Amino acid sequence: MQLKNREEKSLPIAIIISMFLWGLSWPSGKVLSRYCSVVNFSVYRYILVIATLFISLPFMGVSLRVRKAGIPMFVMSGILLSVYSYFFFVGIKLGTPGAGGVLVTTLNPIIAYAIGAALARKIPGRKDILGLALGLAACCVLLKAWDPASTVSDSGNIYFLLAAFTWAVMSKFTAKGAQYGSSMGFSLWQYIVTLACLTPLVNIQEFAAVFQVRDPVFWLNLIFGSVIVTAAATTMFFYSTTRIGAERASSFIFLVPLCAALSSFLFLGEQIHLNTAVGGGLGIGAVYLINKKTKHAVGTVKKTD
Repeated sequence: MQLKNREEKSLPIAIIISMFLWGLSWPSGKVLSRYCSVVNFSVYRYILVIATLFISLPFMGVSLRVRKAGIPMFVMSGILLSVYSYFFFVGIKLGTPGAGGVLVTTLNPIIAYAIGAALARKIPGRKDILGLALGLAACCVLLKAWDPASTVSDSGNIYFLLAAFTWAVMSKFTAKGAQYGSSMGFSLWQYIVTLACLTPLVNIQEFAAVFQVRDPVFWLNLIFGSVIVTAAATTMFFYSTTRIGAERASSFIFLVPLCAALSSFLFLGEQIHLNTAVGGGLGIGAVYLINKKTKHAVGTVKKTD
């Protein structure tokens, strides 16, 4: 019992660290975009991620086996992860990457919560409604939705909305990973399916040329994005969804835009604007409210015949 309570207290800290690493991956990805296409970068990343997990998980005593009943689950979550990546790639090409980053990371938890509440036929409590409202307000502030010059309405940004919805649906599948084996083993097989789906989109000539790159900046950022961000941070997020649920775990994504802005300021010298600070603060408030425990349980809608 004490071990379980200790794990519940440490999980939020681990997720916050993961969100900071996700935020740091934005400037890191921007550096990598100078060397290769986004699709190829993702394939390089998943190859390294899979190799890292195959080597490290057995040493950690983590079983790679997933029960037969769980195969459709990791196949579906892997396909959804590749679809998410595709929508995100197209959005970057046709839309506005800055706006897209805010749209995806802010709408993810709102959509995930809405899907979870609908499936559970649950009526959100006051603090949850307020938390989601703060999250939506954070999105509007970060994007300067009141500004006519805002790029949120660009045609390509619809793909970011589709990406946010896809990730939210995928999180429901990963949340059930622990039912069929270890959550980390489940994530490994999910990444393998994702790699298999993305491989046909690879530029073969560019893929071969990357081995001629001698710049350590490229390799350091590739290893960071693969081993640290995906193999560690993303896998920790998927693990957390199996422990605290997809809705609560996804709420921490509200922290990513602020972390991305801070890391871009520290490593790329990008200026932090007032709306970024205010929107980031609202996002932190949303995470706090959604994850704050209350004495009264939320109501549920009873099924009627």
